[in-house]
Amino acid sequence: MRLDEERMEIGNEEERMSDLEMNPVSNSGSLASGFSQQVVVGYALTSKKKQSFLQPKLEVIARNKGILFVPIDQNRPLAEQGPFDVVLHKDYRLKHPEVTVLDPPFAIQCVRNRQSMLEDVAALGLADSYGRVCVPKQLVIKKDPTLIPAEVAKAGLKLPLVAKPLFVDGSAKSHELFLAYDNVSLSKLEPPLVLQEFVNHGGVMFKVYVIGNAIKVVRRFSLPDVCKRELSKHAGVFQFPRVSCAAASADEADLDPGVAELPPRPLLERLVGELRHRMGLQLFNIDIIRDYGTRDLFYVIDINYFPGYGKMPEYEHIFTDFLAGFRDSKYQK
Repeated sequence: MRLDEERMEIGNEEERMSDLEMNPVSNSGSLASGFSQQVVVGYALTSKKKQSFLQPKLEVIARNKGILFVPIDQNRPLAEQGPFDVVLHKDYRLKHPEVTVLDPPFAIQCVRNRQSMLEDVAALGLADSYGRVCVPKQLVIKKDPTLIPAEVAKAGLKLPLVAKPLFVDGSAKSHELFLAYDNVSLSKLEPPLVLQEFVNHGGVMFKVYVIGNAIKVVRRFSLPDVCKRELSKHAGVFQFPRVSCAAASADEADLDPGVAELPPRPLLERLVGELRHRMGLQLFNIDIIRDYGTRDLFYVIDINYFPGYGKMPEYEHIFTDFLAGFRDSKYQK
């Protein structure tokens, strides 16, 4: 994955509003022909996120579909702003039932904890004629790092282990990734964290973007496989760049067909549909790997809320169609 593909930090209470861009997208142009009603989307993004998401192409396509992006001034009461049809901000209270808030705060919190984010996947026990979807065997460590080796042995986890911070708060630290090769070095890790058994997957990850009912899958390079002989030669804990954005797209690479083949579309549609229902989210992505040497055994290793859609092919058209759907449903009632 590319290093600049980051999760959108919408409404993060710890962010200072001075980091926000408050200049509205120009609304001086006339409404695109054919639309008697426009969709007004209020947003609160850091300047970095605004630059990566609200790209010129997106603004042009949105304007042509009657969609207007307006920044939210968080130094003023939201009740004095708008009116908005859709709010890309989790703190807009449901005092305005006519406004669609993307997404509910309680639902977002579920994917900010790496323990709870995969519980819904595990609970599905998804298996059908198209394949099986699992989660890696994992262990949560909340306190004393000196107890990690004993806890790992008790849980029966096999080395190597992937270590990730337990909480996802949008900071660089929350995306740190380590690979531990031996039990002794595990005590060097810093809780709270999640330990996952490493699954060989041919060095390729499938990033499944979700925008409402729309699903888009791309290939990304990931961590290389680890053979048993290599495992015996290594010791220690190694830090890796953020996997979800550290490598370039693998879509055009010359890959083994057994590695490059995308997960079956029916399986993804069922997985996404179930997760949307269980989590109550419409804007997220799922990181999936295929167990190397198999064709139909997949593991979900991460779920990200409001990912870097700017790196998703054709996101401008898909996202604006999604927003336009709110107008269509509202005025067809």
